[in-house]
Amino acid sequence: MLRFNLLASVVPLAVAAVFARGEFSPGSRPCIEVAGTAVQIATLSWQAQRHVSFTSDPSRATVRVQISDSAAAADFTVIDDIDSAEAGACNAGTAAELVAISTRPQASEPVIYLSANGPADYRIFVQSKSFSVRDAAALIVGAQDTIVRDGHHRLEAASL
Repeated sequence: MLRFNLLASVVPLAVAAVFARGEFSPGSRPCIEVAGTAVQIATLSWQAQRHVSFTSDPSRATVRVQISDSAAAADFTVIDDIDSAEAGACNAGTAAELVAISTRPQASEPVIYLSANGPADYRIFVQSKSFSVRDAAALIVGAQDTIVRDGHHRLEAASL
């Protein structure tokens, strides 16, 4: 009976710890480093410091992101055709600023319109096993606050 009581008290604590940390799978989440700060897609929306959303209506967008056909024409490029992450990129030892993709946009959140053509605030090129185009757009727009706060007005450098 004592073993059952011990098990009954330990299992809920372990589950609570997983929920608190928000790590359901050991795999890495999309992450970039901008101006010395790691910016990462949040596992759980409530953990994120920043939220972005997407729209299919260009008139509702606050940020336009163009999907580029070439890396040379892009402002932000994600190419990760390797099997392992770059050593030191988005170091787990530092606290990352988390970005969540919201399904319901709020007035204070950026609303992203992804398009293959037309005017754009950012142009991105993504060829990745771990990043989707939406992930890359969310990270670059979510990192915009970090860039402006640190005195940079355009994305100067980011690493995976």
